[in-house]
Amino acid sequence: MEQRFWEKSSAIVLAAGSGKRMQQTVKKQFISIGGHPLLYYSLKAFSDMGIGSIVLVVAEEDFAYCQKQFAASGTFARPIRLAIGGKERYDSVYAGLQQAEGAEYVFIHDGARPCLERDVLERTAACVEKYKACVAAVPVKDTIKIVDENGFAVETPERSRLWAVQTPQAFQYELVMKAYRKMAMEPKPGLSITDDAMVVEHYSDYSVKIAKGSYHNIKITTTEDLAVARAYLSAFLEE
Repeated sequence: MEQRFWEKSSAIVLAAGSGKRMQQTVKKQFISIGGHPLLYYSLKAFSDMGIGSIVLVVAEEDFAYCQKQFAASGTFARPIRLAIGGKERYDSVYAGLQQAEGAEYVFIHDGARPCLERDVLERTAACVEKYKACVAAVPVKDTIKIVDENGFAVETPERSRLWAVQTPQAFQYELVMKAYRKMAMEPKPGLSITDDAMVVEHYSDYSVKIAKGSYHNIKITTTEDLAVARAYLSAFLEE
């Protein structure tokens, strides 16, 4: 991917969550791995690509810490701007999109996915440049069952058609911003938005293309996930 593509792109890294399921005294995005907060690795991955700018979306109570630790630290080659997150994930994304105005493409990434490989970013970039809307994902390895309200299996989807969606999710900026604005003005009752692709799927005429992700690109949700990420990132640091 040409460097010009990255220079006209922006990354939105989401780190406003509370991480309660980790049952840690420190929020998971700030837990130290290899001498750095977990969040550092996502920011570094985008910075190393030469992306135009990074918007870091954080909780209001973490703003001062993140300003000092990331935005004003001089650690990263690319500029980092901060935005205050909202109650729901889509509120945080919308706050980030407003800060990313002027970008041609935008990559939206969970700060709790620190093992973001360059190859995944390159594949996602090539995909969004061609299709305007894409998500990183991997084929599921397990058989999936759909169950009823009583816990009985009622359907087994064809595994070859099932993909586990990750981040980054990348979009042409105007496309995703228009979709978010439409969602704000015309919310659909009963629709639970769990990722950015759903916003584009329901509030635009575009289909979302799958880009091959990585099984390393795990989301840190439990202490077991943290142990896996620590092992992977430790190996990465030793290279």
